[in-house]
Amino acid sequence: MRPEDQFHIGFVVDDADGAKEEFATLFGYTWGPEIGGPLQVRLPGGDVDLELRCSYSLSVPRLEVVRSVPGTLWEAAYGIHHVGYWSDDVAADVAELTGHGFVTEATRPAPGGGLHFAFLRSAATGFRVELVTRLAQPGLERVWNAGEGTGR
Repeated sequence: MRPEDQFHIGFVVDDADGAKEEFATLFGYTWGPEIGGPLQVRLPGGDVDLELRCSYSLSVPRLEVVRSVPGTLWEAAYGIHHVGYWSDDVAADVAELTGHGFVTEATRPAPGGGLHFAFLRSAATGFRVELVTRLAQPGLERVWNAGEGTGR
């Protein structure tokens, strides 16, 4: 992982529309469409089906506002929830981070094998990182480009 692989800062909130409006009004952010839906993720206790929805800012530096999911690591939190990085090999990056004391909190398998994303937290500092397969980058860029002109 390199600094140039960092592509968003994530916030998990109960009121996603209110958070996006606040970022828009106070800091000039514009927002793309909400994406996501039902998906299966692997948590330390096993596989669960969750409704994960988020919106990315069209403005850079890119922010992500995630709708909270009570009882999971995606509970509403004050401040930054995670920092997102593109990964060329999510499983290898997970192994590297766990070797440095990070704890895996959630993963999602990718179609055809490997991992689509992973959330890990530093046991020492609490810093949480999301690793997202770089294969998802073109799809997200299409969402960001399609969202241009949608405003706040």
